[in-house]
Amino acid sequence: MRIFDPHIHMTSRTTDDYERMAAAGVRAVVEPAFWLGQPRTSAASFVDYFDSLIGWEPFRAGQFGVRHHATIALNPKEANDPRCRPVLDLLPRYLDKDAVVAVGEIGYDSMTPEEDEAFAAQLALAMAHDLPALVHTPHRDKARGVERTLAVVAESGIDPGRVVVDHLNEVTVKLVRDTGCWLGFSIYPDTKMTALRMVELLREYGTDRMLVNSAADWGRSDPLLTRATGEAMLKAGFGDDDVDRVLWRNPVEFYGQSGRLDLTDLEDPAAVDPQTGNSILRGGS
Repeated sequence: MRIFDPHIHMTSRTTDDYERMAAAGVRAVVEPAFWLGQPRTSAASFVDYFDSLIGWEPFRAGQFGVRHHATIALNPKEANDPRCRPVLDLLPRYLDKDAVVAVGEIGYDSMTPEEDEAFAAQLALAMAHDLPALVHTPHRDKARGVERTLAVVAESGIDPGRVVVDHLNEVTVKLVRDTGCWLGFSIYPDTKMTALRMVELLREYGTDRMLVNSAADWGRSDPLLTRATGEAMLKAGFGDDDVDRVLWRNPVEFYGQSGRLDLTDLEDPAAVDPQTGNSILRGGS
């Protein structure tokens, strides 16, 4: 089983996670820029963070044969903080980087006017840089948030086929299904979807334009839940081709629209020596 996790926050994870993921079949990931759990105090702190997403983190992933790409944005939560708003002016320099395959996460947290403005501005940047957009939907009042999201996407003029609306569930999937947008689902303990619930949605709505991610981060989460979803699909009667479409070909198709997705010469995870990698990370020879 080959797996591409299209939304995972590896900055929050350990190298042990990379090793476990590689052993489970995860060959590629996309890491969206997001809120780190504590408010940043200036736009300058984003520079260090973005630099890490396109520099250090791909190197760290590569020690275990995992290909790492990123999406870059001012996240919805911090769009409300005036100290962070200058980040919007920094984004163009990062959106031109080869490892950046979309603008994201953008969208809504509390559905404020400030979030409206940042969302619209970053959809415009996605179009200007010919990149797809990864849209975060709010944890509270999700149905209204998705409706508002879809209205802003439509107003922006971006091709809906270049937008993934993420963190959907049984209620909101119906709102997005016929819009032309891609549908993202986070398999995340307690607060989002489970593997078994995801299987039921795939039964009802099919596998077209469906993206399954772990959204693993600094919270209680599990970077192997993409694998668990694939196993649940097989147990429920889906075929190997269905699993490959959902866990590999769909994210490749979506992020491939950036023209920057590089999956060539992926190493066999079994052939990577993590001890060698770790000595390199520490400056050893």
